[in-house]
Amino acid sequence: MSAAAFAISYLPWLAGGPVLAALADRYSYRKVMIFCDLSRMALVALVALPAIPVWAMFVLVFATALLGPPFDAARSALTPQVLSGDRYVLGLGVQNSALQTSQILGYLAGSTLAQFNTHLALGINALSFGVSAALIAACVKKRPGVGDARRRHILRETGEGIQVVFGRPELRSIALMAFLTVTFVAIPEGLSAGWAAALLLDGSAQGLIMAAAPVGMALGGILMPRLLAPATRRRMLRPLVALAPLALVPALFEPPLAVVIGMIAVAGFACGSFLPIANGLFVQAVPGTHRARAFGVLAAGTQLTQGAALLATGAVTGIFGVSTGIGVWAVGGLVLLCVVFTRTASISEEPAAQDPDAKLAE
Repeated sequence: MSAAAFAISYLPWLAGGPVLAALADRYSYRKVMIFCDLSRMALVALVALPAIPVWAMFVLVFATALLGPPFDAARSALTPQVLSGDRYVLGLGVQNSALQTSQILGYLAGSTLAQFNTHLALGINALSFGVSAALIAACVKKRPGVGDARRRHILRETGEGIQVVFGRPELRSIALMAFLTVTFVAIPEGLSAGWAAALLLDGSAQGLIMAAAPVGMALGGILMPRLLAPATRRRMLRPLVALAPLALVPALFEPPLAVVIGMIAVAGFACGSFLPIANGLFVQAVPGTHRARAFGVLAAGTQLTQGAALLATGAVTGIFGVSTGIGVWAVGGLVLLCVVFTRTASISEEPAAQDPDAKLAE
């Protein structure tokens, strides 16, 4: 049942993420985030009530998940309004690292609390949304919405977001690299139980395998944007993307747990280093009126490719075994990346902004 609830939380991104994210471009990003947080607080609080029917819990979890895409899109679109230029890349690296760290701490705290009182764990989760809404209301300055004043059908506006991302060579290149890179972090995490079992180890090994990627991503998000100059970062994009699958190739030889953890951490480091750098270039090339929609397309594509990669790798591991199957996927990923590199624009120069609002400074 917990697995079903976890899967439901991702369904909105797969079913209509870009459409839901497009709603964020219609209003003030700050208001969208506060509304989503307060609504999620109320919904999760209902889930925490004792004796709630299972069907009602699933409905509430799904409704809560529906608020994720507009919140994430609004946050992604608002961040470059708060941080301009190189500060945006540095800030995004810190933000991503904080998210990975909080994910690890959240798993630990949630699993510990759930052993004593699941309703208390859910109640604290609901409270966290309220705290988030209060922080946004108190600390984020009010800004007018940047969406086009001419309202059109939501599906048409969603289509415009898709066209912006895939109709421009530099954005299409960043998107395709992002879609592939995140799969090499998601696959070891998704197959962690099977990998630990193949190593004849217990659940603690699974936890270490699952934690390796977030730790690597947190380190990459903090270190690389700070250590490298902007021009060097742009030149490092493709090597970082290639490093993610390359780090997993030794899985072909069924290495021991220590090597497995190191491989996954390196893949996570590559992904964590790539994302803030690529995001900085992405936001510079997206018109300000389409930012939330564009980020929604990027996030939805990421979820879809992760799901497809997990299904494909699951089939491969059924033939070769978990470790060898992941190694085979890593080799296949390198081949796919070579195709992407040869068929997409090189990002060696800073992309030009598409409108005056594409670079916002405080």
